[in-house]
Amino acid sequence: EIPVMTIITRVSRLFQADIHAVLDRMEEPEVLLRQAVREMEEDLASDERRLRILDQEHKRLDDRLSDLDQTLNGIEEQLDLCFESGKEDLARSLVRRKLENRQFRKHLAAQRKTMEQSRNDLSARLDENRTRLESVRQKAEVLSVENTPSQAGNRRDITMECTVREEDVDIAFLREQQKRRHQ
Repeated sequence: EIPVMTIITRVSRLFQADIHAVLDRMEEPEVLLRQAVREMEEDLASDERRLRILDQEHKRLDDRLSDLDQTLNGIEEQLDLCFESGKEDLARSLVRRKLENRQFRKHLAAQRKTMEQSRNDLSARLDENRTRLESVRQKAEVLSVENTPSQAGNRRDITMECTVREEDVDIAFLREQQKRRHQ
């Protein structure tokens, strides 16, 4: 036997799903596109903040790596002095510091490389999302034009013309590049 609460819960979920489907069909495409534009703009702003944070962290790591290089150079000079003066016990402790600093530098360099990859990935995603946002904005503009009888049939055609495919951009780029080579 199935408990009554389980049946009620299932029926309630089905009813909610049907209502959501009806509401989705009732909403106008313009409203959906405006909402999509807002969400895309929020995502872009969030990604741009993350990119700025990654840039700051990247700079901090560069500065730290530069400081470590200076420290290692200083240790080298101190080691030269110790060996010239016959102070091998002091040189041994400097060798330890040198090894520790090298290990730390290697760790920071790996961290920097990982961060740089994340930054490049995020930057590429931002560029791609900006392009998508512009495309959605263009479609929203087309839909926001009042529906007149003469425009109603052409709306789909106008939307298709406003969308630029990546392949078209690549071909146009190659043509522009070729044109400039022959000048």
